[in-house]
Amino acid sequence: MFILKNSSSISQVAQLRSPEFRHTGPNCTLSFWYYNYGQSVGAAEMQLLVGGMKQPTVLWRTYYNEGNQWLKAVIQLGRLPHPFQLSLDKISLGFYDGVSAIDDIMFENCACPHPALSCEGPNRFWCRDTKACIDSLLICDLVDDCGDGSDEENCNPDLQCNFENGLCNWEQDSEDEFDWIRIQGTTPTVNTGPLKDHTTGTASGHYLYMESSEPHQFQDKAVLLSPLFNPSGNRTCIFRFHYHMFGKQVYKLSVFQRTVSNTKGWLLWYKFGNQGNRWIRQTLTISSSKPFQILVKGTVGDGFTGDIGLDDTSFLGCTLYNGNLPTISTTTSGTSVPATLPMNSCTEEEFVCRMSGHCIQIIQKCDFRPDCPDKSDESVCVTENCDFENENHCGLYQPALEQMSGNYSIHTTNLFKWELGRGANFYPGQENHCPLIDHTTRTEEGWYLFADSSNGEFGHTADIATPAISLTGPKCKIVFWNHMNGSTIGSLEVLCITGNKTSRLWTQSGSQGTQWNRAEVFLGIRSNFQVIFRAKRGVSYMGDVAVDDITFEDCSPLLIPGRPCTSEEFTCANKYCIPKDNLCDFVNDCADNSDESPTI
Repeated sequence: MFILKNSSSISQVAQLRSPEFRHTGPNCTLSFWYYNYGQSVGAAEMQLLVGGMKQPTVLWRTYYNEGNQWLKAVIQLGRLPHPFQLSLDKISLGFYDGVSAIDDIMFENCACPHPALSCEGPNRFWCRDTKACIDSLLICDLVDDCGDGSDEENCNPDLQCNFENGLCNWEQDSEDEFDWIRIQGTTPTVNTGPLKDHTTGTASGHYLYMESSEPHQFQDKAVLLSPLFNPSGNRTCIFRFHYHMFGKQVYKLSVFQRTVSNTKGWLLWYKFGNQGNRWIRQTLTISSSKPFQILVKGTVGDGFTGDIGLDDTSFLGCTLYNGNLPTISTTTSGTSVPATLPMNSCTEEEFVCRMSGHCIQIIQKCDFRPDCPDKSDESVCVTENCDFENENHCGLYQPALEQMSGNYSIHTTNLFKWELGRGANFYPGQENHCPLIDHTTRTEEGWYLFADSSNGEFGHTADIATPAISLTGPKCKIVFWNHMNGSTIGSLEVLCITGNKTSRLWTQSGSQGTQWNRAEVFLGIRSNFQVIFRAKRGVSYMGDVAVDDITFEDCSPLLIPGRPCTSEEFTCANKYCIPKDNLCDFVNDCADNSDESPTI
C-alpha cells in the first residue's frame, strides 16, 4: 500500500484504518515495514483508537525523509481489554514529490493465554474463567495476564502502584538533584521517553518519568523511595516493575536496597543505555534479615534525549514495616572519634590509652607501632596495609568533602572525587577506562579506590589523605598499585604535607595501559605530616585513575634497644643501634645523621 504525492495542496492527510479488534493479550506486538522517501516528504503516525475514548493514542511516528529504503517498525500494544482500531495517518507538506508506503503488517503474541486442563505446582496459578495456567510470579503485578482479571483480584493495594492516582506510598528522595515527574501521554521531548503508559497502554494512563533536558546536567540523579518492608525471613520477597529507556542519550536506571536510612544502600540491578521504544518488565528477588527499603534511581545522560519512564511497581510476598530504619554516624575515618576516657594522670602532651588509662608520648600516636596495650594509639590512623576489601577506606578521608559536610545546600554527587569501585558494578563500556578487576583478588568482585572522571571538569583535582602521621623510621616507604588507562587520563600525584609546606614525592600522567602498575615512594624519617593521593581530571570522562593495595613498609620509628650495641652494629649519637652496613649509604638511618658523618 503506497501514497504517491502529485498534488500541490498543503497539509493533505491520508488515513488507512484497521478493522475493529476485540482485545489483545499482555505480550501483543504489531510490526510493519514502511517507506518514507522524498524531499520534505512529511510525517506519518500510527494511532490507537479505543472505543469510548475521545483522545487517540500515538503509537509510532516518523517525521522526515528516511531515505530510499524499507525500515521495520515494532510497536508494543500489550494488554488492551476493550475494542479498538488502528489508524495510519500520513500528512504531506505540499511542495515536493515523495512516496510513502507500508507493507507486511503482522500481529504477534496477541491472543490471551489458552485454557489448560490442569494447573498443578506451587509456582502456577489457574485463572478463574479463562482456565489459563500462568506463572505465580504474574499474580498481583497490575497486568491482566489471565484475560479475566482473576490474577489481579484480592491484591494488597499497599504493595502495588500504577501511578494513576499519585505516588501511592512511594516518596521522592530529598537528597537527590531533582524529582520524578508524573505524566500522561508523551514526554515533552521528541525521540525519547514513552508515548503511553504501561498500565492502560493509552495516552490517558499515568506513569513516572525522569526528564533529562536542561537545567538537569550529566549524572544528576532522581531517586524514588519505596515504603519500608519487614525482614524477608524464610519467605521470598519479589519486586516487579516496568521501565522505559528510549533515546540516544539515555544513561542509567538502577535499583538499590538499604537497611540504614542515611545510606544509598547496595546495588541490586541496573540497566544502561537505549533499550528501544518499549516498556520492559523486570523482576528482582529480595532477601534481608533486617527491615529494608528499595531505591529506584534514574541518572541523566549527556543530552536531552535521555528520558526514562517507570510504571506498575508491585511487591509479592513482602509485608510492610511499621517503623523507621536506623541511621549510622557520618563521622569520617579521618577525624578523631569521641570516647569516654578512663581515669588517668596524663598531661596534655600525652596520649591516653583507651582501655588502661596508661600515658604515652603524643608523638607515639599514629607512628605505625602500637604502644598502648589495646593498640588504641593506632586505631584512628591510616592502616599499614589497605586493600579496600569489605568497602574499607583504611583511615583515608577526603578533606574537600569534610569541609562541605556541614553545608547541606551543597550536593557532592557531581564532584570529581575518590570513590570505592569494582568491576561487578560496571555499566557497559566503563571497562574501557576503569579497572575491570582489582589488584588484590584479581576478580570483578574485588574493591579498589578510583577517581571517577565522569564527574567534574578538566583540571579538577581530587585529594584523599591520611590522618596526621606522628613519626616514621628511616626505611619507611609507600608501595601501591595504580591503574591509569583511557584516552584522556589526567595525572596521579603523591604529596607530603608538613605544616604549611607541600612537597611532591611521586607523579605519573597519561595512559599507562590496561594493567595494574607498581609504584614505590620513599618517605624515610618524617614527623607530623600527611600523605595525599591527588588525581587530576583529564579533558573527558574516558580516564579514571585507580589505586589499590597501599602499603606503608618498615615505617615504625627506631627504638632505643636498652642494651649496648653489638659488634655488628653502629651506636648512633642518640643511642640507637643500626647495622654497620648502613653507614655512609646516603640514608639517615640513625635519625640524627650521625651514621652519615664524615668523621666516621
